[in-house]
Amino acid sequence: MKEFIIKTAWMMVPPQPYSAFHICITAVGFLIAVLAAYVLSRKMERKFFIRLLFFCGVILTASEIYKQLFLYYVVNQEKYDWWYFPFQLCSLPMYFCLLLPLVKNRKLQLIILTFMQDFNLLGGIMALAEPSGLLHPYWFLTMHGLLWHILLIFIGLFIGFSHESDSSFTGYIRTLPLFLLCCGIATLINVTARPLGQADMFYISPYYPNNQAVFYTISQKIGVLPGNIIYLLSICIGGLLFHMIFARLFRHTE
Repeated sequence: MKEFIIKTAWMMVPPQPYSAFHICITAVGFLIAVLAAYVLSRKMERKFFIRLLFFCGVILTASEIYKQLFLYYVVNQEKYDWWYFPFQLCSLPMYFCLLLPLVKNRKLQLIILTFMQDFNLLGGIMALAEPSGLLHPYWFLTMHGLLWHILLIFIGLFIGFSHESDSSFTGYIRTLPLFLLCCGIATLINVTARPLGQADMFYISPYYPNNQAVFYTISQKIGVLPGNIIYLLSICIGGLLFHMIFARLFRHTE
């Protein structure tokens, strides 16, 4: 396996954000995601809806395992880098899509679906809009980062177009405990993994400033903890905006 992974370590000049490469991949991927989500949402029975999301989870998991091995063998010379531990906001659909067939409680299933519609669609779009963390000197890592977030957009739109989320304001409020739970898990990883490396799950490490665009400056000026709180509140507001968009869409299509 190691030899195969090393053979696939094709190098590239890292594309610049908003270069023709980035814009073309993003535009084509976004268009395909929108069209596929719309078409499939019109033709799929509910049992196949869950199966398709599970299949998306399998794809995400398989690609993440390969990415972790690639990072271990090729990038980090057989040392594990906790920075890349797969528990970011945009990693959550990998877990949730795999868990969905096991979740028999309809209320809990609805919360998970609404969460992915609101928060992971937000994460997918924002990552592609500011792609500096996705563009690497290796073809595999660059394409993995771009395609991963395009798939997140598909998942969020597919759930929304299928009317399988809770479009009410209460539906959004019910996603917040899940969001806070994931933030708690992320913080636990950040704290416990500190002796092993720079874990920064959800970019809310208590040890150094948030590295996300404008939030880095905010953390530098007012402190790490207040900066992290503002960052998380901004995510919640972004999730609410996407929730409101789908709520309006539901009203027009009913």
